Amino acid sequence: MDPWLLWLIASGLFAAGEMASGDFVLLMFAGGAVGGMTVALLGGAVVLQLVGFIVVAALLLVLVRPLAKRHLLDHTPEQLDGVAVLIGRTAKVTQAIDGHGGRIRLGADEWTARSQYGGEAFPVGTTVRILQVDGATAVVGDAFELE
Repeated sequence: MDPWLLWLIASGLFAAGEMASGDFVLLMFAGGAVGGMTVALLGGAVVLQLVGFIVVAALLLVLVRPLAKRHLLDHTPEQLDGVAVLIGRTAKVTQAIDGHGGRIRLGADEWTARSQYGGEAFPVGTTVRILQVDGATAVVGDAFELE
């Protein structure tokens, strides 16, 4: 089997492993394997292929990995993600809501919901505002309360 093909297979295996780990280390090794493959395609000896692998992987680990982690994993406080984007949005009641439960429709999704205060109730068809999300349940209040 040609050495360049072995490097290509190694690169694919590193990339597949990266999907399981998500730490951006194996992806840098995959890039190093591409470096080793390039040296093999140029006719370099096995020792040069290994040097190519090590140099490219080390450069990627030192230069690219920190930038990739910062760009893909960090976010500023102004960026909302997950259920935080739902806070403040309005929804229609599809099953009467009280302090114990009920259901709302938010766009195409239907959520379990409960009122913010125990004595508060909203009949079907009422527009409510999502005040917080507690697990998979939206805590809702009067839609006009915050305006």
